[in-house]
Amino acid sequence: MPRITYIEANGTEHVVDVAVGTSVMQGAVNNLIPGIEGDCGGLCACATCHVYVPDEWQAKCGEAEELEVNILDFAFDVRASSRLSCQITVSDDLDGLVVHLPARQY
Repeated sequence: MPRITYIEANGTEHVVDVAVGTSVMQGAVNNLIPGIEGDCGGLCACATCHVYVPDEWQAKCGEAEELEVNILDFAFDVRASSRLSCQITVSDDLDGLVVHLPARQY
């Protein structure tokens, strides 16, 4: 299983194994990672799974589609590296992925 590191805004790191085919959001929810809420259950409808993807991982995570970009308008502190973690599907290529969480969702 790919290992993903979730880093809270305060610097606390959570390193967990996430099954291939699962979303980065679901991996966080399954492992009780604080700061990822996923209120809509991964339907790309709420922006409560907002994360920052470092430059070196962006290509492997794929590009955000139009719906995701529009939903990010509702997220807190959106940056060029912002993604909705429900829209990033875990693959073997994402082993070692690091995502940073915003100070809050919304």
